[in-house]
Amino acid sequence: MKDKIKLLEVFENMYPGRDYTVIHTAPEFTSLCPKTGQPDFAVITMEYIPDKLCVELKSLKLYLNSYRNDGIYFESVTNKILDDLASVTKPRYMLITAEFNVRGGISSIVKAEYFQKEK
Repeated sequence: MKDKIKLLEVFENMYPGRDYTVIHTAPEFTSLCPKTGQPDFAVITMEYIPDKLCVELKSLKLYLNSYRNDGIYFESVTNKILDDLASVTKPRYMLITAEFNVRGGISSIVKAEYFQKEK
């Protein structure tokens, strides 16, 4: 996988003195199962409390779409998305929830959290 983090853009949070929650939902996320090569479909929800920066939505869409042809396990892609988004936005808090469609009779939900270190 190439360095996808470069696709993410940010903009200045106009209310850095206030805690508020931003929730983005991407209902058409797709990646590939690294074992079978079959597509995996998921709803990815990003919930965060911004500090100084917010993620720009067009860049977020392009970033998420870049996984379309990548073979990656559910757990790995969820944590990679969290690592990349937290790295560029440096939020106070972030939660990534990935709800994958049923495959083989099993549904999977993976959640990964980030907490800002004390300043």
